[in-house]
Amino acid sequence: MDHFSYRNTNKMVRTHVVVGSRPCCFSCAMEEKDPCVRKAWLELSLRDMHMIRDDTELALTLSFIWRYAMADPENPELPSLGVFECMTRLMKKGLEDVEWVMTGQNVYVPYYAAHIIGSYTMKKPEFATKAVESGVIAPLLELMRGKMSWVEQRVVVRALGHLASYETTFEAVAAYEDEVVRLAMEIAMTCVDVVYEEFVSVQEKEGRVRYHSDLLTRGLGGLEMEDRKAEEWASQLQCWSLHLLNCFAYKQRCISLICNKTFLKELSQMWGGLVNHTSPSGIGLIRIICYSKQGRRHVSGSREMILSLCNLSRSSDDWQYMGIDCLLLLLKDQATRYNVLEMSLFYLVDLVELKALNVRPNLGDRITKVLLMHYKTKKGCAYSHKTQKALKELWRNKVERRRRERKFMSKNQEFLRETSVVVYLIKQQANQLLHVGDIEGAIKCYTEAIGLCPLKLRRKRMNLYSERGECYLLLGDVDAAISDCTRALCLSEPVNSHGKSLWTRSRANDIKGLSRESLMDCIMFVNGRCFRGNIPYYAAQMISKQMEATWLFEKARASKLGRMMLKEKFHLTGLSTITEEPEKKKEGMMMQRKKLDPLE
Repeated sequence: MDHFSYRNTNKMVRTHVVVGSRPCCFSCAMEEKDPCVRKAWLELSLRDMHMIRDDTELALTLSFIWRYAMADPENPELPSLGVFECMTRLMKKGLEDVEWVMTGQNVYVPYYAAHIIGSYTMKKPEFATKAVESGVIAPLLELMRGKMSWVEQRVVVRALGHLASYETTFEAVAAYEDEVVRLAMEIAMTCVDVVYEEFVSVQEKEGRVRYHSDLLTRGLGGLEMEDRKAEEWASQLQCWSLHLLNCFAYKQRCISLICNKTFLKELSQMWGGLVNHTSPSGIGLIRIICYSKQGRRHVSGSREMILSLCNLSRSSDDWQYMGIDCLLLLLKDQATRYNVLEMSLFYLVDLVELKALNVRPNLGDRITKVLLMHYKTKKGCAYSHKTQKALKELWRNKVERRRRERKFMSKNQEFLRETSVVVYLIKQQANQLLHVGDIEGAIKCYTEAIGLCPLKLRRKRMNLYSERGECYLLLGDVDAAISDCTRALCLSEPVNSHGKSLWTRSRANDIKGLSRESLMDCIMFVNGRCFRGNIPYYAAQMISKQMEATWLFEKARASKLGRMMLKEKFHLTGLSTITEEPEKKKEGMMMQRKKLDPLE
């Protein structure tokens, strides 16, 4: 229920206009059966809407139009009658007339006006063209600059992202290219801190901007519900800002600006999370950047970025395939290959037995081919000894062994059966050693079994890798445990579905401090097992721990807590003046935000 209508359940949206001598309201015009009369009333209502004096009626009308647009964004009726011109006038009025926008519920007007533009332009390029011709970009850009608050910025970057995604309207947005890109980068980097500082960290209901609370929860729910919605909206604001940057990066515009070192470092950590799991967030933009030569050069120079891509490639995240795509693009480029191979090789080598991932057939073979580029040439001698050794092992196990097995076993099926029996017996011996606590002995047996087990016996190899990964974890070798469990998960059908490997890797990632990867593995583990609604305590505990660690506002919360402790420390030692100025500045900013809330 809309945050206006919950107080006005039986109240009609009455935006009065006059056609001849006959008055009407906007909702009445929408219900009019005569198409000629309906068209005339709606056109006149949209034309004169900015002159309405009753702030409640105006806010109700805009709320109604927004819901109508969201329900049927491809309906041409209102766009053809001047809805974009109407929204442009309302945004301009809100920006230019401070007294008006602070009167009653007029504060909602810029938000809904921008939201209506974004809703009508998300699917049809002809509507986007109409919007641009109506002059929507200038007021949208003014709101994006932060003229009001983060709440308006969220719907503005959504609308501009839609306009920038069409060939017909991209250049209109690109007329402000430098500023739009810089603003989108700044919003993506700071929006989470801003939302936490200005809203979530305020624990008293009266201390929060009231119209923000009403928009978030439609006037219902307490602080907990507001916090959950604020997390969702902050994530959307970040992801939609990245989508806007995507539109420029896709056309290889402003690549050098987007590839700022500070931004790339932050970008590698931007994640839609569970509240916005359908958005690729940071990895989506990174992949687009990697399609350009200039972008690859910048990405390959960021160690944090490469490490983030490597960890993603060995996770059960929905965007795992994007991490692999980025690494392969960097490795194929001779200008960036040598910067990336030394680190990525020891992650990608665990994925060479992948069959398919996200409609990418024979992905393991593609990875092998890219890793072994120049292996038999002089260029391969330029790698470090450790890298050359790993490549030699990959060549022996993946290429030579496959050729040998195909040639020999196609003619000798009896040998395949005999080998399978020997592998089973060695595995049983390993299990017995593990049972009596001889973990190192068990690892040697599992390793021997893996070396003997034919490549085509994927299920047996999966179990052997999984068991050896568990042994490595028991010994505290988390890197080896993650490596073996990843190999097991690549052999599983479907990919990333073997429960024991997921749980082992989740624990190993937890020890290593990879909270996001641990969380995704644990969720996949729970979803893939038939627990009949009763999630085991150990899994629930792990999920709870990692959700807290990956909470969108965790970094902002820790940063604020650190500042408070530092301030207290300085205060106790008589050095409080060091932190007084920044705090006063923040208090001033908060007061400015409060001034924008006429409902207080």
